[in-house]
This record gives sequence, C-alpha cells and structure tokens, in this order.
Amino acid sequence: MMAQFVLRNLFHRPVRTIIGVLAIGVEIMLVVVIVGLTSGMLKETAKRIEGIGADIMVQAPAAQILIGFSGSPMPIKIADKLGELKYVEAVAPALLQFNSSGGVEIVYGIDPASFRAVSGGFVFLAGHDMEGPDDLLVDDWQAKAKHLTVGTTFRLFNHDWNIAGIVEHGKGGRLFVPIATLQDLVGARDKASIFLVKCTRPEHTPDVIEEIDQLLPNHPVRPLKDFMSLMTSSNIPGLQTFINAMIALAVAIGLLVIFLTMYTTVLERTRDIGVLKSLGASKLLIVRALLTETALLCFLGIGAGIGLSYLVRAGFLAIFPTLSILITPGWILRAGLIALVGAMVGASYPAWLASRKDAVQALSYD
Repeated sequence: MMAQFVLRNLFHRPVRTIIGVLAIGVEIMLVVVIVGLTSGMLKETAKRIEGIGADIMVQAPAAQILIGFSGSPMPIKIADKLGELKYVEAVAPALLQFNSSGGVEIVYGIDPASFRAVSGGFVFLAGHDMEGPDDLLVDDWQAKAKHLTVGTTFRLFNHDWNIAGIVEHGKGGRLFVPIATLQDLVGARDKASIFLVKCTRPEHTPDVIEEIDQLLPNHPVRPLKDFMSLMTSSNIPGLQTFINAMIALAVAIGLLVIFLTMYTTVLERTRDIGVLKSLGASKLLIVRALLTETALLCFLGIGAGIGLSYLVRAGFLAIFPTLSILITPGWILRAGLIALVGAMVGASYPAWLASRKDAVQALSYD
C-alpha cells in the first residue's frame, strides 16, 4: 500500500520528478568526476615519473611533490657532484617548465645523452632524437591530441620548435626540449629543477639517498618506486580543499533541489494529507511516506549520476585525449551516500511540516 502511494506520487508530476532525479544525478556526477579527474591525473603523472626508470629524484629545497609547480631551479653543477657518489651510475638534470597555453602540461628540458643513460632512452614511433637546439620530442598521446606530426613547427614559450620525433608515452613528460634552449628561454641559465639519479643496483638506493642527504641537506630526496604512493590529494597543498569545496557545492545543489521539490509536494498534497489524517494516519506514517519518496527519488538520481559520470568522462576524453579520469566504485558509493544524506536532510523539514498539518484545515485547503 505504501509502495503504491509513493510510486503514484512520483509519477503524478513526472517533469518535477525528472528534474529532481537529474539534480541528484548532477550532484553525483560532480563529486565522481571532480575526484576522478584529480586522482586520475595524479596517478597518471606518478606513473609517468616512475616510467623514467630512475631510482632517485632530487628536488630543490621547499619543493612540493607535484613537480613543475614549485621549487626554485638549482645549479646544474650539482649533477657532477651527484655523479661522483658511490653506487651512482648516471645523473640526468632536467629543467621543468609549466605551460598552460592550449592545455596544462609540464615541459621537460633535458640533456638527451644523460636522460638516455638514466631512462634507457625513448621508444621512437616516428622521427629521430634531438639533434638541434630547436628540436622537440612529443609523446604519442600529445601528438594525437594536438594533431602533431614529425617535421612540423610547434609554438611553445613564444618560440618555434621543430618536431623531430614522436615517442611512446610514459617517460615523465609529454613534451621534451633541449635543456640549454629552455634555460635561455625562461632565464634559468645553468639551472635544473630536478636531478634524476640511476643507481648501479636498485638495492643501493637507500645508501645513495643517505649520501645525498649529507651532500645536499634540506633538499627533498625521493625514491621513485614510492612516488606513486605519495601522489595523493592530501599531499598536494590546496587540492584537498578544492575537492571538499566542490563536494560541498554539489551537496548544496542536491539539498536545495530536494527541499524545493518536497516542499512544493507538501503544498500540492495538502488535501491528500488531510484525507490520510482523517482516516487515522499517524504523523510517523506521513513522515515515512515523504522520506520514502525522497529515498526512491535519490536512488533514481544515483543511477542517473553514475550514467552521467561515464558520459561526461567519455566526452572529456574525446576532447582531451591526454586527460585521465579515474572513476572508482569507492567514490561512487561515497557520492551516493552523500547524496542520500543530503536528500534526507533536505526533505526533513517538508516532511515535519506535513505531519503537523491539522486534518480539518488540510481538507478545507484550496
């Protein structure tokens, strides 16, 4: 009996029901996609850093985990000192420059010889390695996203680069240029942002880290095998605050829409509520009926939100192939619980208002 009452109430105003379902769906989608975008980009970045093949990464003092966004460049001569340490096989300095023109990306300024010694070299899908000061290497994902081909000119940092080769993705950045040219362009002559260190054997990594700590105190020294576990939103300043703000915004949207939906529902069904109360319906029954309707509306919205999340992700990836959006069952469940709690809170006052209506006044309501 209660189920029929709730279902008929939902289908009595189909447009309003659809709007409520879509509002909750958008709330779910915002939470899932925002979290999926941040976590996906962090994990994909960490995976590319690990793919370089180095054992240790040395950064400038006060540098953050998300490389390329913080930390002053260091003298490139540090590479020579690092190369003299016991158990160090090769050192590759790299100057990283953040670029937001046409997208968000980190450009790697590298020395091809030392980078090859540390990483094992690129896998070329087309073209060749850097030979001139204006040569640029681009990975296959970026080439596909921006429709780049070998031999064409690419404008970057107000400088024309010649695309010398297209390489397989997974070696740190997506764009690679000669470090000397990048140093001149950004005013960081003889400077490097990070040093990638290759040990003679992986088990020597702790010993090398200890030596580097003594040689370069206050410089963050990180083993790259643990880099993936460090790339979380809690380790990136401001990122967790941004995620929480977006979740709060999504919850506010869902709560207000549910409140408005159920409030107008109570007003429209004042006479129906009066009939129920005149037949002996208790306050608890009225409240339960409205909250049950809200819960059903929320579950429909959760289903719509999951579908919207995958639809929006597919749209983003079609437009920006280099993006990584990680949708996980854990965050779908969290988003659903957040939406359900918010919906119940939003429906509580209208339900309480309905339960307190006087039967006689409700029956005479026009």
